[in-house]
Amino acid sequence: MDWSFGDVLWTMFALYFWVMLIAMFVAAFADIFRRDDLSGGGKALWIAVLVILPFLGILIYVASRPSGAARSGAPMTRVDQPSMPLH
Repeated sequence: MDWSFGDVLWTMFALYFWVMLIAMFVAAFADIFRRDDLSGGGKALWIAVLVILPFLGILIYVASRPSGAARSGAPMTRVDQPSMPLH
């Protein structure tokens, strides 16, 4: 099979798209289970939306998610930061 430069670029773009879609799906799936403000039924409904409409479901979830919900990756505050001697 002869690959042209355009074929290589298109394949790289498609691979990037699929890897990013899978990463976003996994991140949204994990975030739904980490949230304490959702009930079991709410979590089940969001998981069903993500499974039935993967790309659109992720976009809807990110758009409707409250800004302060279950931030495990929040930046450290000054109290949480380790003290380092300044020599």
